[in-house]
Amino acid sequence: MSRKAIINTVLAVAMVAIFMVSFAIGGGARVNTENPEERFGGTDDKATTAIQEIDPNYQPWFSHFFEPASGEVESGLFAMQAAIGGAVLGFAIGGYWGRRKGEKATSAGAAPAPSDAVPEPGA
Repeated sequence: MSRKAIINTVLAVAMVAIFMVSFAIGGGARVNTENPEERFGGTDDKATTAIQEIDPNYQPWFSHFFEPASGEVESGLFAMQAAIGGAVLGFAIGGYWGRRKGEKATSAGAAPAPSDAVPEPGA
């Protein structure tokens, strides 16, 4: 087994272990007592609740300009946001990886990959 394969295997196992530990710890440790079906509440709501416990006359400065119809819609929008962010991150990493691979190829004396550029006349 090559060194690269060993590193990839160890990283994959570490990633699975991190997810398993996070689900084991977060799965039942902090259940919302007001609504047990909702395990993970938003930080905005928790902050407002904590402030209203300290000062019952507190009124929020503003309200949401868009309130999703249900929790499923909110989760779907969040998943779409995460997917777009992942695509942008993957595109950036892929671009850097391709640039690095091209630099290694040219520094090793290999011919650069063919491009779509039109050659200059007389070249």
